Amino acid sequence: MMFTAFKIGIAAVIIAFASWLSGKKPELAGFVTALPLVSIMAIAFSYIQYQDAATTAQYARSIIFAVPISWLFFLPFFFIEKWDLNFWISYAVGLALLVAGYFLHQYIMKNIIG
Repeated sequence: MMFTAFKIGIAAVIIAFASWLSGKKPELAGFVTALPLVSIMAIAFSYIQYQDAATTAQYARSIIFAVPISWLFFLPFFFIEKWDLNFWISYAVGLALLVAGYFLHQYIMKNIIG
């Protein structure tokens, strides 16, 4: 239970920092947010918790393919001005693209990576 609380605390601090920084220096906040900090921490925490290198390696391979697929969420935001979209429509379309991306990720992991 203590390890879970530790993991939650670390994640909360990073999210709060990035959110705070976005109001001060949005470009830097974007860079910090894009860093694979969550992946780095989650991979280490997973290995520490389960002590299974093969499962941790599969987890890391999954992340490699998930990251570019997750970029689908941001795609509608490139067209806000061009198509006169509001934030919530862009956000909803991004979430829908993310759901589609999940199925693409599952297909890749099961049929290509194995």
